[in-house]
Amino acid sequence: MRVAIIAPPYPLEESPAPSLGASYVAAAFEAAGSEVKIIDYIVARYTQEKLKKELDTFNPDIVGATSVTMNFPVAVDIIKTAKRHNPSIITMMGGPHVSFDAAGTLQTYPEIDLLVVGEGERTIMELMPRIMDNREWANIKGIAFRQNGKVVITEPRELIDDLDSLPLPARHLLPLSRYHALGFPVSIITSRGCPHSCIFCLGRRMLGNRSRHRQASLVVDEIERILSYGFSRINITDDLFTSGKAKVREICEEIRSRRLKFAWSAFSRCNTTDRETFEIMHAAGCDSVSFGIESGNPEMLKRIKKGITLELARKAVNACKEAGIAPHASFMVGLPGESPETLRDTQEFAKSLDIIHGYHFLAPFPGTTVREEIEKYDLEILTDDWARYDANSAIVRTSKVSSEDINQFVAEFDNEVNKDWEGLVQGYREKTNLPEEDFRVEAHFRLQLVYRLLSEDLIETHGSLPVDPLSHVPRETVDLLCQRITEATGSDSGLIHKTIKHFIDVGYLKSRPADKNLIWYWTHNNRIDQ
Repeated sequence: MRVAIIAPPYPLEESPAPSLGASYVAAAFEAAGSEVKIIDYIVARYTQEKLKKELDTFNPDIVGATSVTMNFPVAVDIIKTAKRHNPSIITMMGGPHVSFDAAGTLQTYPEIDLLVVGEGERTIMELMPRIMDNREWANIKGIAFRQNGKVVITEPRELIDDLDSLPLPARHLLPLSRYHALGFPVSIITSRGCPHSCIFCLGRRMLGNRSRHRQASLVVDEIERILSYGFSRINITDDLFTSGKAKVREICEEIRSRRLKFAWSAFSRCNTTDRETFEIMHAAGCDSVSFGIESGNPEMLKRIKKGITLELARKAVNACKEAGIAPHASFMVGLPGESPETLRDTQEFAKSLDIIHGYHFLAPFPGTTVREEIEKYDLEILTDDWARYDANSAIVRTSKVSSEDINQFVAEFDNEVNKDWEGLVQGYREKTNLPEEDFRVEAHFRLQLVYRLLSEDLIETHGSLPVDPLSHVPRETVDLLCQRITEATGSDSGLIHKTIKHFIDVGYLKSRPADKNLIWYWTHNNRIDQ
């Protein structure tokens, strides 16, 4: 059985990293005996014609797409394209969006055959031996499908108690060199589940209201595997990584006992940690922690059931600083009952912390309390256009602030940040910056360039070059590739030459002869060619 897992496109501002969801799902299909291919459009251009060619090459029996609400529209387009191209393919989707809107999804999109609801690994293992006989589907927990024109949602599947029994994410199926080039950290989880009740969050609903932990040695086994792929930075994405000091200590001591050297970051709740925990993390290589504080107004924190106080938030941030870890804070705007006064409170509290911070707009995802119980709150949801659920613009309003007011609040913050940034860029061009300032600017421009190289398929489009068959990858060919990309992007030619030549030196880009041309291509990773 051949299974194609599609990772839909993801915008650069969302810091796209190797898809953890697709990797776990792919590992489950592999464990069930399937031949699996991940078709990754996070770091490559997506077009319908390109998808059709990839499907023709691999010829899968099943096509599945992972998605969150934000990229659900393009994920659906991928499924629709696959089904119309080959109606015999069984099409599947999973993830939080479809889990909490299963009936609506199946009623709206007839091209989707089946949904996996909730945690998917055990469901996939049970489903695969019977996938070709849809008469058996009704006996399988945790799925939704159509039968005789009606939507059938089977009994919910129990949460997976023993996370250690799951196969490690199948990152070997990802285009690793592309992710190396992009440079974002690799995500990993050490637990699933959250006992807290934040009204805007899906964690508790999707993964349960209790924490299920992985064994520390197995977590670090996975870290070692990630490092063996050449990555040097990891992000622990658990909602509650710092909630259990003993578990944090076990993982950090395991890292240190194996003498692993890598940088890592984590998310933390302000009411689940202390300085000693941060010191343990710092000793094991942690250099940054992100706090979701959400609001600087005490009443707002109670309304959204955040479970923290401003005093706790300040204490946690200070403890993080004292331990030598850089803290970051995230605040949310457009919360129920938001007013000019609550926005001002948030702004003043955020500034008082004297750390890097930013704002996200409330996105009331399907399955969240704030959406399902909207009538309880001073809040109006203005759109169900899922593409706008990226937390980058206001899609709600309250009785005291409009969506325009909320957008303006964040725009004023962004303008301050952009003013400082424009000064750095001007200094870069006028050669008046300090070296570390120039490094920041060049890293930003390089990231923008690399994302264009990947998402626009610029190497594939411009990498077929005429060459003398008696020569061996002459320098002129590399220069011509850089020249073509410069013309296509309008980017700085010096930065392009520096970036492309670096990717060639480290093995992310290689070339092969084809007739009288030399074809440049991304390797699967920097050690093994495609």
